[in-house]
Amino acid sequence: MRVLAFLSLFLLFQWVAAQDDFLAKQYFNDGDFEKAVVFYEKLAKRNPRSATYTQNLVNCYQQLEQYTEAEEFLLKRIQGPNVYPTIFIELGYNYSLQKKEEKAVMSYETALTKINENPNLGFSIGTRFQQYTLLEYAIKAYSKAMDLNPELNYNFQLARIYGEQGNIGKMYESYLLLMQEGRSSKPNVLRNINDFITENPENENNITLKKILLTKAQKNPDLLWNELLSWLFVQQKQYNSAFSQEKAIYKRDPESSLQRLVGLGDLAMEDNGEEVAQKIFEYVVANSKGGVTQLKAQLKLIDLDLRNPNQRKLSDVQKKFEELIATYGYKARTLQLQIDYANFLTFKKDTPEPALAILDKVLELPLNKFGKAHVKMALGNILVYHKKFNRALIYFSQIQKDLKNDVIGQNARFKVAQTSFYKGDFDWALTQLKVLRGSTSQLIANDAMQLSLLISDNSLEDSTQTALKKYARADLLAYQNKKEEAITILNDILENHKGEKVEDEALLRQAELLTQSKNYEAAELNYLKIVEFYPNDILADDALFALGELYSKALNEPEKAKSYYEKIIYNHQDSYYFPQARKNYRRLRGDTIN
Repeated sequence: MRVLAFLSLFLLFQWVAAQDDFLAKQYFNDGDFEKAVVFYEKLAKRNPRSATYTQNLVNCYQQLEQYTEAEEFLLKRIQGPNVYPTIFIELGYNYSLQKKEEKAVMSYETALTKINENPNLGFSIGTRFQQYTLLEYAIKAYSKAMDLNPELNYNFQLARIYGEQGNIGKMYESYLLLMQEGRSSKPNVLRNINDFITENPENENNITLKKILLTKAQKNPDLLWNELLSWLFVQQKQYNSAFSQEKAIYKRDPESSLQRLVGLGDLAMEDNGEEVAQKIFEYVVANSKGGVTQLKAQLKLIDLDLRNPNQRKLSDVQKKFEELIATYGYKARTLQLQIDYANFLTFKKDTPEPALAILDKVLELPLNKFGKAHVKMALGNILVYHKKFNRALIYFSQIQKDLKNDVIGQNARFKVAQTSFYKGDFDWALTQLKVLRGSTSQLIANDAMQLSLLISDNSLEDSTQTALKKYARADLLAYQNKKEEAITILNDILENHKGEKVEDEALLRQAELLTQSKNYEAAELNYLKIVEFYPNDILADDALFALGELYSKALNEPEKAKSYYEKIIYNHQDSYYFPQARKNYRRLRGDTIN
C-alpha cells in the first residue's frame, strides 16, 4: 500500500513538473516574461544543474530589466558545487547589460580559465560567447582549447566567426585547413566559401582566395589546391584558366581526372564558351585510351559542330558518326552513340527511316529497363517527327508502364499527351496532363499545366477547335525544325483569331521561334505585346523572363534585362522562373551569387 502511495505521489510530481515546463515555455515563447519567470524560478530550483532552465530564467530577468535578481541568482549558482563554466558568461553578460564592463570582462576571463582545467569545455564556452556575439572571446575559447588539445578541431566555428567579422583571409585559411585535414568534405566547405565570392575575378574576396590558394600550391604541391583553383576559375567563368588547372591535375593523376575535364567542357558549352569547350574535348580525345570517356568527348565535339551547321558541316558530321559506329559498333555501353546518330539523321538530315532502323537494331541488345526506356523514348520522338503517332504512343506508353514512378516515366506520359495533342486527340491529351500537373518534376508539371490550359481554354469558346488545331500543327512543324512554316501558321492565327484565348499562346510560341531564328526585334515585339495586353494571364511571367534573357544575352541591354527580372521577383513569386530570375538579377546588379 505504501509503495502504491509513493508511486502515485511520484507520478503526481512528474506531472506537475511537466505542466510547469510546458507553461514556462509557452509564456516564454509568447513574450510574457512576467508569467514565465514564476515557472522558471520553480523549475531552476528543482533542477539546479539544468543549463536550459538557468539560461531561460536569467533571460526572463533581463527581459524584465531585473538585473539585480539575475545577478543574485547567478552568484548563488557560482557558489554551489559542480559549477558549469558558462555561468560565468551569463554573469558577465548581465554585468554588460548594466554597463559594468570591468566586472563583465573579469567574468569572461574566468570562463576562459576553465578551459585550462578541461580543454573539452572549449566548445560549450565558445558557443555561448558566439550566442552573445562576443566573437573575440569565442575565438580565444576555441583557439585555447585547440592549443591545449591538438585532437580538438574548431576550425569550422572559427571560420564562421572570421566570416562574420569580415576577416575573409582568416576565414578561408580555417576552411581550407578543415578540408586539408579531412575533417570536412570539400562540397561542404565550398558551399560556405561560395557565399563570399562573386563571378567578378576583380572582387576583393576572389583575389584573396586566389592568392591563398596559389601560395599553398607553391609551398605544398597538393592536387587539392589545383582542384580549388579550378573551382574558383569556374565560378568566375574563366574556363581557360580552369582548363590549365585541370591539365595539371591530369598530368599527375591521369586515371581519375578525365571525367573532371569532361565536366568542365560541359560547363563551358552551357555558358556559350564553345572555343574553350572544343579545346577541352579535343584534349580528352587525345589523352583517353578509347572507351566510354573518349566516346563521350567525341560526341560533345559533334554537338559543338551542330551548333551552327551548314551543309558541309552536316556532311562532315555524318562521316564522323559513321566512323564512330564502325569503331564502337552496337553495344549496350555505347548506347548514346546510336541515339545521337539517330537523332542527327532525323532532326538535322530529315531522314527518319534509317534512324528508326538503327534504333530497332539497338533495341535487340541485352539492355536493362532504363536502357530500353531511353531507346524507346528516342524511337517515339523520331516517330512523332515522322508523323507515325500511333507507333510513337505505343513506345511512350510502354515506358510509362515500366517506369511509372521515375522521372523518365513521367516524361513519357507527357510525351503521350503531347503526341495526342499533335494528332488532334485533345481529350486524351487533357486526361494525361491532369495527372502530370502534380509531377515530382517541376519542369514537367509546368509544361503540363501550360498545355492543359491551352487545350481547355481554347475548347470552351470554340467547339470546332479551329485555332487550336492550327496551333497544334504549328507546334508540330516547330518540333520538326520547320520554323518558317510554323511562324507562318502562327501568323495566320494572330491575324484571323484576334481576341481569342489562343492569341497570347501564339505570340509566345512565335517569339520563341523568332528568337531561335535570331530575329530578335520581332521576338521582342511579341513578348512586349504579351506583357502589355495580357499582364495578368498565365504566360505573363514567361514573357517577362524571355525579355530578360533576350536583353541580357542577345541585345546586350543589361539595364532593361534587370527591369524585367525584377518584375518577376516582385510580382510573380510563385513563378517557375522566380529562382533563376532572382539569380540573374543579382548577377547583373553585381551581387554575390550563392
